[in-house]
Formats: sequence, structure tokens, C-alpha cells
Amino acid sequence: MPTELPVLPDLRLAYRAPDVTAPLAAASLLADGTRMGILALLRGGPHCVCELAAGLGARENNVSNHLARLRDAGLVRAARDGADSRRVYYERDERACLAALLTLGEVLR
Repeated sequence: MPTELPVLPDLRLAYRAPDVTAPLAAASLLADGTRMGILALLRGGPHCVCELAAGLGARENNVSNHLARLRDAGLVRAARDGADSRRVYYERDERACLAALLTLGEVLR
């Protein structure tokens, strides 16, 4: 049985367009399978580009480009390994990820 929607007696035309700039930026950034996969893999802790590329079945340069976008947005951070300075390890910034989730939630709840 279909749900009946309430019918209001008067039209409500005094709305202003909501500012969805921040949620749109977060959604656009996350609307990519590689970036979403990177964030999912980083839930388990820090990984280097070669590990992420292997886990995603992607080329390292492609993963590096996506990591740059995530880093610019503040969702991941990078650090060099003290023992092997050739490798850069990436980890999620959990506070930034939570902030992005809450920003999207403002529109979806």
C-alpha cells in the first residue's frame, strides 16, 4: 500500500536555497571508487602506496594521484618510514573523516 503524503493548504514559497557547498565537496571527493577503496583499506592502519595499489589492483601512480586529493582535503596524512625513508606511509585522519561524514549527514538526515 503506498504511503499517503500530507497535502498542505498553502504553498510554501519563501524558501532560500540551502548552502550545500561543504556536503557537495565531500560527496564529490568520495564519489570515486579508488578514493573510497583507499579510505577503506586505511581503516586497518597505515599503508604505503605499493600496498594500497596491490590491494586495489591499481597502478601506483594512479593511487598516488588519488592520495594527493585525499591529502589536500585533509582526510589522509603521510609520513616517511624512519628505517626506510624511500617509502611514504599514509593513514586516515579519523577526525577529518568523521567531520566529512557529519557534513554529509546534515543533508541526508
